[in-house]
Amino acid sequence: MKNNILFLSLMAVFSVHGQQVQWAGKLIKFSSDLGGKQHGIKRILGKPDAFPQGGPSANAWMPKNALDGNETVEVGFETPQTVKQVAVFENMNAGCVVRIAVDDGSGKYKTVWSRDINWRRNLYTSQFPADRKYYYNRKRRKIQSAPEVDVNPGIEHAILDQAVAHVVAVRVDFSFALVPGQKQVDAIGISDSETPMEASIHSAQEFASLPRPEKLDLGGLMPSNPILNPDGNKLYFTDFTNPKEVIYSCIKNDGRWSAPSQEMNALNDDDQFNYLYGIHDNWALKGGKSYSRGTGETGYAFYGGQGDAMAVSGILKVAAYNNYDDTSELTISADAQTIIMGIETDMTQGGADLYFSNRKEDGSYGFLQNMGKAINSAADESMPRLLSDNKTLLFSSNGFSNYGDYDIFVTYRLDDSWKNWSEPVNLGSSINSGSFDGSPWYDERNGELYFIRTVDGQTGIYHVHLPKSQLMKG
Repeated sequence: MKNNILFLSLMAVFSVHGQQVQWAGKLIKFSSDLGGKQHGIKRILGKPDAFPQGGPSANAWMPKNALDGNETVEVGFETPQTVKQVAVFENMNAGCVVRIAVDDGSGKYKTVWSRDINWRRNLYTSQFPADRKYYYNRKRRKIQSAPEVDVNPGIEHAILDQAVAHVVAVRVDFSFALVPGQKQVDAIGISDSETPMEASIHSAQEFASLPRPEKLDLGGLMPSNPILNPDGNKLYFTDFTNPKEVIYSCIKNDGRWSAPSQEMNALNDDDQFNYLYGIHDNWALKGGKSYSRGTGETGYAFYGGQGDAMAVSGILKVAAYNNYDDTSELTISADAQTIIMGIETDMTQGGADLYFSNRKEDGSYGFLQNMGKAINSAADESMPRLLSDNKTLLFSSNGFSNYGDYDIFVTYRLDDSWKNWSEPVNLGSSINSGSFDGSPWYDERNGELYFIRTVDGQTGIYHVHLPKSQLMKG
């Protein structure tokens, strides 16, 4: 994500394996801009976020003449440096860079690289196999066939014949008629080395050695939205194999989960959608209810009581609630004082964003506030899960460098404002695959992470041991 909060740290010169590397930090001139928060020219700034996964991304620039025309972009860098390499990250149908020029501070551009007339396209090969036949559709939380797209991402590593000192800006010329299909450009970087610049996934060492997740046997049910009770001995999920989506549960005995059984009628009282978002000893929060726009209703309701005696105790209302999408995702603190929602509004950074709201004295919630550019990208952030410390937040996103599709990330609240969060950390390749990985739920008592994964269009609940000390910081 192009993170303005971390702008200085992203734009400053830093060393990667001995390289002095910078990413474009400002726009000087450009030939076209689609405008808007997604696919606009500003998406070319900052470090790559559509790589290494490649493919279409809301976080990449899509020029107006991307199918068969010529385009130019000029970008500046925070600190003058010696340049031996310019890298252009083309995340769709690479091979369209035809000329690169640099400005050494004189205010004039000098051509330092041009396309060989006999060039042969060197396509980027991801080190992680991405299954792009399916994607997760938030509107029904189901797996849908994805449209066929030409991908063919590539990184143009333009190695200069002679290094140029004091470079402050770069101009890149594209001829998009060279390669068929739609085009997008993710990032532009400079280096003082011939070592090819690459994109990396921001993860942590403690996630690199996690065991392989195991899949629960649910007897052919298609699950979504897993959630555990506070003791960690009862697992709830929604099955969507039938038109009425129904909540089921499993019981843990001697470390093994029982076969699923349908939950009480109180938790399956809606004719179409039934989803649990919070479960405690004497109250629950359930989604899926129809609601009237403009009333503050959100489609969520609180339930009081236990077992078959559970009943609706109140409607979750948010001041001036507005959501462009038909559905939303939600997490709630254990004391019910704070909610975090994944929705799309006119305050979004692009697609669905994460917002927070605090409870008022009358039991309703105040205005939703965007949680900031550190965790919200031009793509989609959703499926939040707030842990008991009210500082550790799990969520799913396709807006950061990842392993293929939606990945699960963790971020940490840095102060009391709920608007200042750390840079999201990918939970690593054991948890995140080339397909959809999302809807995380963490069992703090037993140190077990549960989540949804898709394989060839089939969803399953997976779980993996993840020590609390590795996930929750203090």
